[in-house]
This record gives sequence, C-alpha cells and structure tokens, in this order.
Amino acid sequence: MHVDELAGRVGQELGLTDWVTVDQARIDRFADAIDDHQWIHVDPERAASGPYGVTIAHGYLTLSMLSIFLEPILDFDGLAMRLNYGIDRIRFPHHVPVGSRLRARVTLESVDEIERGVRVGLACVLEIDGVGKPACVAHPIALLVRAAPS
Repeated sequence: MHVDELAGRVGQELGLTDWVTVDQARIDRFADAIDDHQWIHVDPERAASGPYGVTIAHGYLTLSMLSIFLEPILDFDGLAMRLNYGIDRIRFPHHVPVGSRLRARVTLESVDEIERGVRVGLACVLEIDGVGKPACVAHPIALLVRAAPS
C-alpha cells in the first residue's frame, strides 16, 4: 500500500503480526540494557516461588517490542523513513510469562498531513497466545516521511 492511501483506511485494521517468543535471553538482554535486574525478571529459581511461578518480561520490554511489530505493518510504498513521535496511552493488562508468544493487532486511528508526510495514530493490542487479556494496549504515534519525488 502507498502512504497516500492511508487517509482512506482510518478505523481499519492495518495488520496482525506473526508471533514472537519472549524467551529468558531476551528478558536478560533487556534487563542489562536498562539496568533493571529485579528477580521477578531475571532469577528463574526465585521466580519459581514468586507470584507467577516463572520470570516475567518487563513491561517496558513488552512495550519496546512494538518496534518489532510495527516494522512490517508500517512498511508503505513512498516512504523515506519512519520515526517514533510518541505514545498517547499505554496499559499493561496482563503480565508476560517467560516463553510466551506475543503478536500485535494494529488499527489505524488517525492520519494527519504534516510538512513532508503524515502523522499516524495507531491502536496496538499485544496479544499473548492462549491468554484472554492482552499484554499491552498502546496508542503510538508515528511520523511517516514521504520520499522525495524522483
């Protein structure tokens, strides 16, 4: 789809991504990156006797996985680049146990013309395979910069 076709898709689902597994190695790398080594995330032995019985992903790890999920969904023709602009709302309705599979369901909420492209508002629901509640519900905003005419 071309970026110029987005205005006609407001309110529609843009895509449902493939599943991505949240393994302990990913959780550990994220803990190292943000220097948050709380036992509930990185100590499987201690977590086994904790409230979830296993380690769980950081909420911000779950949120940061939007980058993985939005990459293919926002891959429109006519773009020079995509930029994160912000996030209006974020909620974490359910924890993400280690070994869970996540995917994103993305709906286009708004399209606003900007100087060199469009600003899009999205509704993203990160689903956990086999769980009725989502891991994360977020409303990110992206700037889609049009490629210069050739």
